[in-house]
Amino acid sequence: MPQHGPLITPAQCCAGRAMLRWSIAQLAHQARVSSKTINRFETEEREISPRSLFQMVRALEDAGVEFRPDGSVRLVPRH
Repeated sequence: MPQHGPLITPAQCCAGRAMLRWSIAQLAHQARVSSKTINRFETEEREISPRSLFQMVRALEDAGVEFRPDGSVRLVPRH
């Protein structure tokens, strides 16, 4: 699995979902991980595998979420 820049925080994951108006179930479907995995990550209940995190980041980015180096999150306009 390729290294994918800095890892996102639980708050960034929540923000990205909110920008897309995605539920945990929608992100789970797009990222091909369980809803439990996302819930555990966002509530900081426990760490998740790097692979699951990569898949979540990829799904959010593919939908237009940008995780910026300063820690902010934004939705990139689609053309």
